[in-house]
Order: sequence, then structure tokens, then C-alpha cells
Amino acid sequence: MSKHQKDKMVPLPSDAIIPERDIDSMPVLECRHLGIEFGGLKAVDDLNFTIGKTEIAGLIGPNGAGKTTVFNLLTKVYTPTTGTILLNGVDTSGKNTVQINKMGIARTFQNIRLFSSLSVEDNVKIGLHNHERYSTASGILRLPSYWKKEKAAHERALELLSLFDMQDMADYKAGSLPYGAQRRLEIVRALATDPRLLLLDEPAAGMNPAETEELMENIVKIRDTFHIAVLLIEHDMNLVMGICEGICVLNFGKIIAKGTPEEIQANPAVIEAYLGNKKEDKDA
Repeated sequence: MSKHQKDKMVPLPSDAIIPERDIDSMPVLECRHLGIEFGGLKAVDDLNFTIGKTEIAGLIGPNGAGKTTVFNLLTKVYTPTTGTILLNGVDTSGKNTVQINKMGIARTFQNIRLFSSLSVEDNVKIGLHNHERYSTASGILRLPSYWKKEKAAHERALELLSLFDMQDMADYKAGSLPYGAQRRLEIVRALATDPRLLLLDEPAAGMNPAETEELMENIVKIRDTFHIAVLLIEHDMNLVMGICEGICVLNFGKIIAKGTPEEIQANPAVIEAYLGNKKEDKDA
């Protein structure tokens, strides 16, 4: 039994399942018949899944299954060939990546993307761009409104960094941080955009077991502190089964299973396509 407490999953009329605590709230994300083709190849095909308002959800599957493509569809790096994406009930058709971020989706990347030469604090401040700060004139002339907004941004950046006990690193160059701290900083920067849904692309990649356990605790802390949903792509099954409430399994761009961690672990199709392959790889 995981020490990371989870809520009971309950069905919606659409056959989706969400945490019981979210039953009276609109799902943060609904994907309906989502698909994309590249040169006639269906990279994602008829994808249907729902995420509750404060759910920690997992998207898993073998390498090349289409997981990062799904993230790119959700954030409008790619435009879907078919289907609909609803964010808090609003259709995201026609939106670009900046507009999607302002609507409430933030993400981290499999390969860390920080401004390495800037300070830790400045990286977080870049994430605060969704909040109106000051006019160009007040910035150039250094009017009182400029200093007031700068002070507020500084305080908010330190507040967010303190979530991961990183406030003392505010003046460090981002590129000088250890790997695990860079991963945490990327998450903090994403949180600075004030998302309703946080997408984490392999957040535990390159972490040791102690760092992974700390990450699990931090993801739960983020959900509980900000009352937001988290969708993560991850190969570390201990992490996925430990904190995810609903899990969606992709293989060759199609969903082969959806359910709770217990249901996914017992699903023969999943064992064959993913969990079983992993075991065979270790034995090889």
C-alpha cells in the first residue's frame, strides 16, 4: 500500500473515472477522439481520456508509443488532425502554445530547458509572464509602479522556490545547479505561470531512488498546495503506481488500457506491451 494517499476513483456518465473529491467539479481536461497523422502514419489515434480537477494522472507506454506527441497536442506544438481538447470545458481549437499556457496548461520537458546563464530567480520570473507586470513606459522610466511590480515578482519567485527549499539558491546561475535541482527549477518555473494542469515529461529521468521519492512527495505537495491536476509521462513504475490515481496506457498511438494503478498492474495487455517488456529487457 502506497504511503501517498489517494482518493477513490468514481465513474462519470462518459465512462471516464476521476477522483471522488472532483466529482462535483468540471474535469480540467477532456480529450475526445484525439488524433494526429504524420505523412499518413497515425502517431496518435482516437485518444479519449479525462482528468479530474485535482487528479494526479499517468500516461505510460513503451518508447515510441506517442506519449510526448500527446503532450505536444495538448500544448499546441502540434495541431490535431482529428478530435477535440477541452480545458475546463473550453474548446482549445485554434489556440497557439502561448494562448494554451495562459488558459492554464504548463509543462516541463524530457530534456531540461532552462535559461542556463540566468539566475534561478530570473528563470522563475520568466514563468511569471502570465501575470500583468508593468507598462513599457514605467519600465523604462523606472516609475513607482515598476518597482512595486518587481518587488511583488521577487517575493512570488522566492515563495515558489521555497516549495522545494530552493530560496537560498535564488542568485545562483541555473546552469550551475545539480541535475535534480535543475529538474525542480523547471517545475517551479512552470508553476509560476499559474496552471490548472501541469504536464511533467519524465520528471524522474536521471534521478536516484532518494531523489525520486522526494519528487513523489513534491508532486503530491504541488497538487495539494495549488489544487491543480498533474499529468505525468514516466517510465519509473514505482513513481507511477505510487502517486497516480488514474493511468492511461498507450501503445502505437492507441490507448490499450485505462484505470487505477491496481487495474493497470493486473491488465494482461499492459503486462505484455509494457510492464512485461521491461522485465524481459532486464533479463536480457
